[in-house]
Amino acid sequence: MSVTDADASEETVWAGRFLEMKKRGRWEYVGRVGGTQAAVVLAVDQAHVILVEQYRVPLGRRCLELPAGLVGDEESGETAEASALRELEEETGYRADRVTALGSFYASPGMVSECFTLVRAEGLTKVGNGGGTPDEDITVHRVKLDGVADFVAERRASGVAVDVKLLALLGLGLLDPGAAPAKAGA
Repeated sequence: MSVTDADASEETVWAGRFLEMKKRGRWEYVGRVGGTQAAVVLAVDQAHVILVEQYRVPLGRRCLELPAGLVGDEESGETAEASALRELEEETGYRADRVTALGSFYASPGMVSECFTLVRAEGLTKVGNGGGTPDEDITVHRVKLDGVADFVAERRASGVAVDVKLLALLGLGLLDPGAAPAKAGA
């Protein structure tokens, strides 16, 4: 089987400080400058999960997400696990005793080449308020695992966007034929 454009040369059409617009054959897509990856943190503590909510300019509204950040944006050679520990504490105020990489994933592979490593954080201790850097305005939510679907539905109903990575917490519930469908436009 041959894939159209797979062997075409890659061309950078535009490059900013953080993102590049690329073209390969007929395909146009976005990537991070230098191939920078992200670490996304699944932080579970005593049957609760730690979520963050912050304004996202591309969406024009706040978004409910798992804590995350760029690998190596503060220290060259940083691992995904080290980045996850740093971002978890900065964004949420929780410090983890241990982290485990669960694998690499791609959120929108038809449009973005960005890869993220999902990292599970365990043994959490509250050491600060979180909230990220002063310009991030992050709200931290500690949500019971058995109440995640209801919490997400409540936030969505109030106009908050929901990051696709939350499907890691909602996935099996979405297969339940008795579950209420998600509201359109959310």
